[in-house]
Amino acid sequence: MNPSTGGNYDLKYAKRAMMVVVFLPLLVMYTEAMLTPALPTIQREFAINPNDVSWVLTIYLLVGTVSVALLGKLGDMYGKKRMFLIALTFYTVGVVLNGFAPSFRWLLVTRAIQGFGMAIFPLAFALVREEFPPEMVPQVQGMISAMFAVGMVIALPLGAWVTQNWGWRWTYHSAAPFAIVMFFLAWKVLRESRYINPGKVDWVGAVLLTIAVVPALVAVTRAPNVGWTAKETLALFVVALFGTVLLVFWERNVENPIIPLDIITAKNPAIVNLGIMFAAFGISMMSQANAYIFQMPSPYGFGKTVLASGLLMTPMALVMLVVAPIAGKVMPKVGTKPIALGGALTASAGLGILSAYAPKLPPEHLWAFVGLITLVGTGITLMNISLINVLVFSVPPRVMGVATGANSLFRNFGSTWGPAIAGTIMSTYYVLFHPPGAPLWVKIKIPSTEAYEVLFGMAALIYLFLALTILKIDEVMKGGRIREVNEYGKADTSSS
Repeated sequence: MNPSTGGNYDLKYAKRAMMVVVFLPLLVMYTEAMLTPALPTIQREFAINPNDVSWVLTIYLLVGTVSVALLGKLGDMYGKKRMFLIALTFYTVGVVLNGFAPSFRWLLVTRAIQGFGMAIFPLAFALVREEFPPEMVPQVQGMISAMFAVGMVIALPLGAWVTQNWGWRWTYHSAAPFAIVMFFLAWKVLRESRYINPGKVDWVGAVLLTIAVVPALVAVTRAPNVGWTAKETLALFVVALFGTVLLVFWERNVENPIIPLDIITAKNPAIVNLGIMFAAFGISMMSQANAYIFQMPSPYGFGKTVLASGLLMTPMALVMLVVAPIAGKVMPKVGTKPIALGGALTASAGLGILSAYAPKLPPEHLWAFVGLITLVGTGITLMNISLINVLVFSVPPRVMGVATGANSLFRNFGSTWGPAIAGTIMSTYYVLFHPPGAPLWVKIKIPSTEAYEVLFGMAALIYLFLALTILKIDEVMKGGRIREVNEYGKADTSSS
């Protein structure tokens, strides 16, 4: 079959490409999940507070939020493989440099470089959609989601062990060779995308997007330190609002917009983008809370080592590893809405229980806590895999890069708000703690059980809200038949 023909699929090549794309989340989760258990260690090494250490996560998302939209659009215009390799280069350079950062500021700079590479995911999702028959796409997306879980299974205990025995810097040193190997595999195996839309780059739109997004995210990140009503915070929000208004006006009238409003505001994409944004907000709050509740001393946490914390997070990843491919396999018959709805309600219920019993969990009920976060992770996995399939079958393939890029933009926006809100809550509800071996006058703030109660409660309400929005989605597959939007923007139906 001719791989350049829109209606035909070269399955031999598609399977080779799948091996590259499927191992991509393994690399990223290996890198990012290893960082999570190390956050308290980084905080102690650089003598910073929980709000400051959240910048390690935030700066990566801050830069990535703009890069996913820009490189996603450029991928549609100049080829997704080309932009994928450029993004992967940034990611690899950032990973290599992170482990050598001599100060906290340098670590933020190198994490920003790594953030430019975040566009690898939307570009990879777009390539998957192009190279596989529609009925196989949910299965491939399920495998990709499963590899996120594999990355967590490997990275959480390994990263915790490396941090505890060799220091957090070696989490990056150990990841760097895999990033380099991934680059050469992608360069060797992947073909250029079959859908290319030549045109002028909307550089004005890119600048306006930056003005709309970056000040808002900086304001959110700094607000826990300087105050949400401080003049600096309010000024940044005003600039972001002004940039957003200008961006919308410009994108409505420009010939080749970087953010096609008609694509991202269509019913299904709009619901998916909103859902992914709030889901990312909820899970990032939960993840930061988990890292602290495992390691903080009793009665404010379980008092576990970094290594033990990583091991205790692996059951959640193992269950996700099993659930994701099964969901991808049954989805064409069952439909995306029931799976997404069940996932959102499951996550909401688990988080609600965590919120209600957060003050009573440490230190006796460790395994109850592990079981509940595993339940929550299962629900989030089901919802996420459903929503990405709704998106890729709701937009034409010729604009898949910008659609998945915009989706990643919303995801990153939610992920940036999450650590900031979590940092604010943990700095609001705290107790003063004297670290063993430190001078008597040294005391640090650690989150109280009330902080976890608020964090988990907020996340529970978010996923309940998402369950209601999922009801409004137009189903894209059911009974073995897939409703997709073709390259001309019209709905089409194919049988699996």
